[in-house]
Amino acid sequence: MTVDEKDKIVGLAWADRVSFEEIRNRTGLKEAEVIKLMRQELKPGSFRRWRKRVSGRATKHRSLWKARQRGPDCHVD
Repeated sequence: MTVDEKDKIVGLAWADRVSFEEIRNRTGLKEAEVIKLMRQELKPGSFRRWRKRVSGRATKHRSLWKARQRGPDCHVD
């Protein structure tokens, strides 16, 4: 993977409105692979801050986002 490709993925991962599913569609990387790349590319403190931000975040997990759009009575399978 080139430096430019890594930079693009890091930028997508930092973006609040880009889900892991969209990153996978654009790059072919699964969520776990994105997390691994972020761990390698970021400083430890930056990685921890990023993980805290994206963990359970609806905009990073399309299924959570869709459930919230439907309302509180809907459940994610």
